[in-house]
Amino acid sequence: MKKHVYKLLSVLCIGFLVLTGCEKDEVKTIAGEGTSGTLSGTATSVSLTRETLEDEVISFTYTGSDFGYNAGIVYSLQFAAKGADFASPREIVLENGTTTIAYTGLDFNNLLLSLNLPLEENSDVEIRLKSAISSNIAVYSNVVTVNSKPIPLTSWVYVPGGYQGWNPATADSLVSVTGNGVYTGVVVFPENELEFKITPAKSWDLNYGDAGDGVLESNGPNMKAPAGGGMMLITVNLNTNTWAMEASPVWSLIGNAIPGTNWDADRDMKFVNDGAGNWSITLALQPGAFKFRRNHDWGTNLGGADGTLSLGGADLSISEAGDYTIVMNPTALTYEIVKN
Repeated sequence: MKKHVYKLLSVLCIGFLVLTGCEKDEVKTIAGEGTSGTLSGTATSVSLTRETLEDEVISFTYTGSDFGYNAGIVYSLQFAAKGADFASPREIVLENGTTTIAYTGLDFNNLLLSLNLPLEENSDVEIRLKSAISSNIAVYSNVVTVNSKPIPLTSWVYVPGGYQGWNPATADSLVSVTGNGVYTGVVVFPENELEFKITPAKSWDLNYGDAGDGVLESNGPNMKAPAGGGMMLITVNLNTNTWAMEASPVWSLIGNAIPGTNWDADRDMKFVNDGAGNWSITLALQPGAFKFRRNHDWGTNLGGADGTLSLGGADLSISEAGDYTIVMNPTALTYEIVKN
């Protein structure tokens, strides 16, 4: 019996020594246990323009890494400004079974913008392959350098009108994610405040009105939402000086977490005109449950857990009374609940 106890103590001691010798930080080089694959790119410099946004501008190809045994390897590309030593890289996980990833001008530009690179001059961006078999075991490839400069894309126009007191500085906006001159967004018009205009800036220096038949006219008559108002999707094309409007779907909250209701009254959310497709609302809630639904109809309702939504998913819970800001995305099927 004593022999068994001694053996067990020996194993535990060895295990303790092994655990205390491990580092919590990410291991960049694993001596004798991992050999990184190689990374190559199709260009060392990329010139981005609005005309090349839909074209493939660069691609990266990598070879597999080897950890000396059959390991499940997760591959990703890390991007960082040269000189940052990959301290806080932008990391893109690569799809299993692929060895090449290609970027359009738009995708590569968005990646460069996410690195907060200057818009006025070119920068060197360093890219490397990360091969990981756990959260703290990884090897890294050679570094590829690409010289490029992001271009500003996202732009806005504004919709001053009776619904907000005719003030361009505080008016709702329409967004063009790629800066191509076509702007879209959702604006809510009260039944008795239907008139509005379009301004390229938050001032009256230049404004557009309605010339009839969906045509914009500089300093023209007020534009007008349909009778009854409501949530309207507006599209403005400054390339052709045209505009269009149609009723927008409405996303709302419903549930007994809304004080004074018992699954019998909706609270409409507001569409966020930033190109991401989010809907948002800030309101007081009480302990209880709620769901999201489209056009006040149970035919399309979303629930879920852990930030992920699904059609007809589980009720979402509020455990503590307070003011909350809730953001949801019906396309990405995600949500966030923040207690203010």
